[in-house]
Amino acid sequence: MDIQPSRRRFLAIGGLAAAAVALPGTPAFADAVDGLANGSSEDPWDRADRIVRSINRPRIPARTVSVTDFGAAGDGVTDCTQAFKDAITGLAAESGGRVVVPPGRYLTGAIHLESRIELHVEEGATILFSTDTAAYLPVVFTRDGGIECMNYSPFVYAYGKHDIAITGKGVLDGQASNEHWWPWTGKTQFGWKPGMPTATADGAALEDMANRGVPVEQRIMGDGHYLRPSFIEPYNCERVLISGITLHNTPNWQLHPVLCTDVIVEDVVASSHGPNNDGCDPESCTMVLIQGCTFDTGDDCIAVKAGKNTDGRRLNAPSENIVIQDCEFLKGHGAITIGSEMTGGVRNLFARDCTVDSTELNEGIRLKTNSLRGGFIEDVHIKNVTMKQVGDAMLLVDFFYGEGAGHGFNPVVRNVTLENVTVGKAKYPVYAVGYADDHISGISLRDIRVANAANPSVIENCDNVTFENVVVNGTPVTIS
Repeated sequence: MDIQPSRRRFLAIGGLAAAAVALPGTPAFADAVDGLANGSSEDPWDRADRIVRSINRPRIPARTVSVTDFGAAGDGVTDCTQAFKDAITGLAAESGGRVVVPPGRYLTGAIHLESRIELHVEEGATILFSTDTAAYLPVVFTRDGGIECMNYSPFVYAYGKHDIAITGKGVLDGQASNEHWWPWTGKTQFGWKPGMPTATADGAALEDMANRGVPVEQRIMGDGHYLRPSFIEPYNCERVLISGITLHNTPNWQLHPVLCTDVIVEDVVASSHGPNNDGCDPESCTMVLIQGCTFDTGDDCIAVKAGKNTDGRRLNAPSENIVIQDCEFLKGHGAITIGSEMTGGVRNLFARDCTVDSTELNEGIRLKTNSLRGGFIEDVHIKNVTMKQVGDAMLLVDFFYGEGAGHGFNPVVRNVTLENVTVGKAKYPVYAVGYADDHISGISLRDIRVANAANPSVIENCDNVTFENVVVNGTPVTIS
């Protein structure tokens, strides 16, 4: 069966016949998408509509089993790891279907999905993930901070699969806390105390291995090391759906699809306030739709990524053709962020009809990079966004994040547009500062209202900046 959207969304677009001439994987579609970066005069929002129409949902057979049929008990105490494994592998052997988690509290270790499997967590069901690190061994092929390695398994994981889904109105609770996983940051606010281990040495060792070209299979972390896994991570998968679920207490990034094609994240509540608890981080993915979600996070709400530094240049895999719509952003750092792990490049990102409904978010649109990341950010289009308040800037383009300037891989940032954006309060409307030898190119603002800005925009080393109908503190602002 085709998994349908949990609620219908009607787009103001033309007939479906247009999709037939521009499907993913066809020359027509590739030419249409490439046209935006090559100066196409087509309205970018027509392009966004085409991307949405063209993303393929997983096809899951209409076969259903309950995890309780395989010995799972919803008492919050019984270890259900084997029951989840048996249900998934048994159903996969019959060409796939839906594994249902009924109401109750189910304790488990890592859950690994197979092709054509849907994990359906019913309302009233909670999957509790073990706090025992051994429950996420053996190590698997993954990424940490944009660098490939062998590490603890993400809590829900799939590698090289197709047609997979995680659905339902239930809860996935990682049980991470100031006692489990979070202290590895080395930060006292997350439970670290002097004498406890941290991830600092492991992170440096992993980057060194990447710089030296050590094969990924030899970059072994896991037991005895302190790099925290992501919560949900489909890696190198096709046709992925994550719909309806609520996430709590995650060890690291919450939703982290990597090298995936045709990804839909819809109606998800990503609510976790631990360290690096980004809401959704599509990395080196293409054809991604994020819609109807609520982000209440300990870091960036959505952060689009594409590998880091030497490893990112080795893989050279961009994130592209991404549409974000009808989302709500609460606490966090940036609402919609690109980077800083964006060495493979990010292009063709569209965000519309979103709300920043918080007084505790730092930036609205946040592009962060530096001269060690390199790569590019191009063709980013934002419209119809309301921001109650941001602590820093409505739009931040940050070339000085992390390592900053002088490392030989200057980034390219060009063609960023904001249209019909309303902000209640901000420190800056725009803060965009390029390098003297590497200018930002093409920032366009139209129909922008910032009711209360503490400071004027800061725009330096930028070319082709245009303001049209931009009003700040009640006064029209132009660029000379």
